[in-house]
Amino acid sequence: MADFRRSRLDHRPEPPGQQRPDTPPMTPTRVASAPPRERRIAHLDMDAFFASVGLLRYPDLRGQPVVIGGWASPPENGQYARLRDYVGRGVITTATYEARALGVHSAMGMMKAARLAPDAIVLPVDFQAYRHYSRLFKAAVAVITPCIEDRGIDEIYLDLTDLNDDSMALGRALKRAVRDATGLVCSVGISPNKLLSKIASDLDKPDGLTIIGPGDLERRIWPLPASKVNGIGPKATRKLQTLGIVTIADLAAAAPDLLQQHFGLGTAQWLLDVAHGRDDRPVVTESEPKTISRETTFERDLHARHDRALLSQIFLELCEHLSQDLARKGVRGATVGIKLRFDDFRIVTRDLTLDAPVTDAEAIHRAAGQCLKRVTLNRRLRLLGVRVSKLEPIAAPHEPHRPVQLELC
Repeated sequence: MADFRRSRLDHRPEPPGQQRPDTPPMTPTRVASAPPRERRIAHLDMDAFFASVGLLRYPDLRGQPVVIGGWASPPENGQYARLRDYVGRGVITTATYEARALGVHSAMGMMKAARLAPDAIVLPVDFQAYRHYSRLFKAAVAVITPCIEDRGIDEIYLDLTDLNDDSMALGRALKRAVRDATGLVCSVGISPNKLLSKIASDLDKPDGLTIIGPGDLERRIWPLPASKVNGIGPKATRKLQTLGIVTIADLAAAAPDLLQQHFGLGTAQWLLDVAHGRDDRPVVTESEPKTISRETTFERDLHARHDRALLSQIFLELCEHLSQDLARKGVRGATVGIKLRFDDFRIVTRDLTLDAPVTDAEAIHRAAGQCLKRVTLNRRLRLLGVRVSKLEPIAAPHEPHRPVQLELC
């Protein structure tokens, strides 16, 4: 026992290149490294964000069908505008879940929505308030993890891999942080990757917390329609349906040769990957965007003349949303462009470089309108988009602008 104690006490590190003469040379020992942790990615999505922010200002409307959009005036003396009284070709920006239960949804024409929910209350858009609450909820979750990918005014991805708490506890902490900071609720999906987490965050709305673990791909994801996968749009959905592929399970079981024949090699491989829940995209916390854009695909093909009022409204809202995105990212751009997809799937783009960079909606709308004048609108439109490029940081904080009513040029 005495010899054992002495050997431990005498075993002191020597200077480099020296070795005690009375001890045998030491051999290096291998230390087993801990296995890498499985990725845990969260997708946090604010529930009916624009409408929920509106209800913070008008709490007496909670539980009622409410839509945001059009050119409704702020309520006076407790008198709210009703959807049945709306006249015009505006579109709905968002709606409460009570309105959605009546068949109303975002991007729907307000006149059509009035037939489904005539008693729904209409509130005006308030981009200044949306930006304020967006900053609040993102700052709150950054206290839990700074590894955040900003995906828009109302959604983010978070990398939770290196945190020690279990996924359920982290999800609850994220939701609690958002509620405490804003008074709003959100839905959170947690899984090994961004693809599954985005799907999961939509499964139990509103105020949901969904964790996708072993076995949940087959149980919860595969029964869903293939269109639930972010990136499978209406056109691809229809093509898949003609092949007898309706659900994500159908897609997972599809023959690779069949998918390649109809979609090409690259898209076919991607379709099989997402159907099997494979996605290795990282959470990108910092990026320098080269272009910021907004676009929308219409429920039906729109005619440039017969649907002029509706197109004007959509065009303006795209410019408003784009201006909001620029302000949130703290950038402005010198080149404004448009993107059009016609009913024959032909895509046309036009760009205009300005003398000075812009960020406000009116300037973007004016420049995009000039681009639009250079396109022959002789076919119906399926998609309309607006973008700003040649970006640079804004030196001073962006001053919120007031919405202005403009006409489609």
